[in-house]
Amino acid sequence: MRLEVDAGVVVRGIPTILDMLLPEPDADNRQLSALGVPALVEAIRARMAAEGRWWPFDRYMAAALYTPGLGYYSGGKLPLGMMPGGGSDFVTAPELSPLFGQTLAVQLQQALQATGTHTLCEFGAGTGALAEQLLEALDARGVRVAHYLIVDLSGTLRQRQAQRLARFGDRVQWLDRWPDRLEAVVVANEMLDALPVNLLHWDGQQWWERGVCWAGEGFAWSDRPTRLRPPVEGVSPTDDGDDRMDWSQRFSAGTVIEIHPQGEAFLRSLAGCLTRGAAFLIDYGFPEREYYHPQRTGGTLMCHRGHRADTDPLIDVGLKDITAHVNFTAMALTAQEAGMAVLGYTSQARFLMNCGIVERMAELDELRRGMAARLITEHEMGELFKVLGLAAGSGFEAIGFAAGDRSHTL
Repeated sequence: MRLEVDAGVVVRGIPTILDMLLPEPDADNRQLSALGVPALVEAIRARMAAEGRWWPFDRYMAAALYTPGLGYYSGGKLPLGMMPGGGSDFVTAPELSPLFGQTLAVQLQQALQATGTHTLCEFGAGTGALAEQLLEALDARGVRVAHYLIVDLSGTLRQRQAQRLARFGDRVQWLDRWPDRLEAVVVANEMLDALPVNLLHWDGQQWWERGVCWAGEGFAWSDRPTRLRPPVEGVSPTDDGDDRMDWSQRFSAGTVIEIHPQGEAFLRSLAGCLTRGAAFLIDYGFPEREYYHPQRTGGTLMCHRGHRADTDPLIDVGLKDITAHVNFTAMALTAQEAGMAVLGYTSQARFLMNCGIVERMAELDELRRGMAARLITEHEMGELFKVLGLAAGSGFEAIGFAAGDRSHTL
């Protein structure tokens, strides 16, 4: 199903990640998968040929990451870890230091009490490290979470999570679909960046949607004219407005940028089912003015493998992560338009400092203190990673945004 465009990037009929996935591999594909990535490449090539020989990039990204049994997150690989020697490709904050979850628990305790809820819900739980840290820290603080719900598309990671969290018994549960009604405090750490994005290319005269096709021996970029547009100062331009807008004043010829229909759809779905509670979204990204800065001509699309980064998602398909930074303005406005309140927006460093991480670091030995410092130092995770806080209905004064709130920059 293709996007039906209505006024720029206001999109109806957005296909979800599940809509974009290839089917569960049959016996032949499962046998091929034992041989490695070519099975995924062939599966994508065959489906692409059957669907018109061109895919928008979000369709390709979803297939590369999440195709059952073959994709990067669903093909058996465990990508998270400290060093490439162990086969990992990147490290997340909970893997870096348990102080991340222990400090985040301070904010979640306040949110649980302020919203009168007793459930935590985590989207994209990785190895289960954050869930373990949060449950341990909250138990130690005398706050017993009745249910810890996990939503994760990766069967491999779900198995890893189940093993790690087995000692918490049936308090931990996995969801296969959005609940109709949710009363909980939601956490998503490095989840939004893994949602498929659409790519737009400005050639100096008009906008094109950048997609993927099969060309001879491999995948190649292919552009098609599009009515999709990037947002401008928080507003999706109308078709009439496009005629009056001089895009060349904002973007130089050759610019490639991302837009985030999948991320916005996630926020609308969350707002639709979260009848009581709050949400804290932690990821790398920028407010819109920085995201679409004229000098950011290559966008933010990035791949990770063996703790090294590259910008070519068309090679080593299924062997490396594909991500894009988050446009936090788009996320905040979408949530607000869907009825949620913005609690705050700030850097990960400021958020964790507001929750007391500096005092906790003073109690650690030099080695562990050095690892925890990477969570808040500017050249590591402290500045690039941001935290967006949301609440269902009216908000509350969240501890994590007590100082250094940057909501005015969204």
